[in-house]
Amino acid sequence: MKFHRINALLMRHLYLFQRSFPRIMDIFFWPVLELFVWGFLSMYLQKLNFTGVNIVTILLGAIIFWDLLNQAQKAVSVSFLEDVWDKNFLNIFVSPLRISEFLSATALIAIIKMAVISVVMGILAFFLYHFNIFQFGFYLIPFALNLLIFGFSLGLFTTAVILRYGTAAQILAFGFIILIQPFSAVFYPVSALPIYLQHVAYLLPSTYVFEGMRTVAATGVLPIRDLLLAFGANAVYLVVILWFFYRMFALVKVKGRLMKLD
Repeated sequence: MKFHRINALLMRHLYLFQRSFPRIMDIFFWPVLELFVWGFLSMYLQKLNFTGVNIVTILLGAIIFWDLLNQAQKAVSVSFLEDVWDKNFLNIFVSPLRISEFLSATALIAIIKMAVISVVMGILAFFLYHFNIFQFGFYLIPFALNLLIFGFSLGLFTTAVILRYGTAAQILAFGFIILIQPFSAVFYPVSALPIYLQHVAYLLPSTYVFEGMRTVAATGVLPIRDLLLAFGANAVYLVVILWFFYRMFALVKVKGRLMKLD
């Protein structure tokens, strides 16, 4: 891989934000809106005095982590779609750019978006609700890293499907992640799900992240088991989805569909 190619692709996407208010809104609007809705709901529930349960910590921590996962997934799939919408996708791949460099650039975009949105939401949560996400120290960082990896894998999967079936499947770039939210135990523990759905939930790395986050918030102890299971599940998903992406890309090239993406 050549870093200057990755950097060129990264700068190409970052330059789009300089004079595009809708793109900036796309990063901040929904996360901030959700923070307002869930934050005010958390404050209301906190006043009901549920003894032994810190509603603000659990709900606001969950919504901030969920938005990190959402941004990581969208950073990959929407970056790909922007090249398709601009009819630039073919230009990119007639250049010496390799697929690995293309994927590295989209991963960097995901990291930048996650960093920006976590800082903005962390500041807003602190000033609006006196919620300090850094109260958990460095324990939440490895869980955030797992969300980045899983979001990247999901973005890669939706991109591969769009490659295979064309822009008719582009709705997946925005809606696919919603499908896994009920099974990821974002706002409630896995035990709240029916037994047969708990088996589905434990297949997702995000489930171990949110379970681990609640453990850190409740006890201040890093749940090593949840962390290792999250990394293990992420490794499996990443390998399988990378194979799927390369497989779909090769198939599209053989059938000459790169020129028909629009």
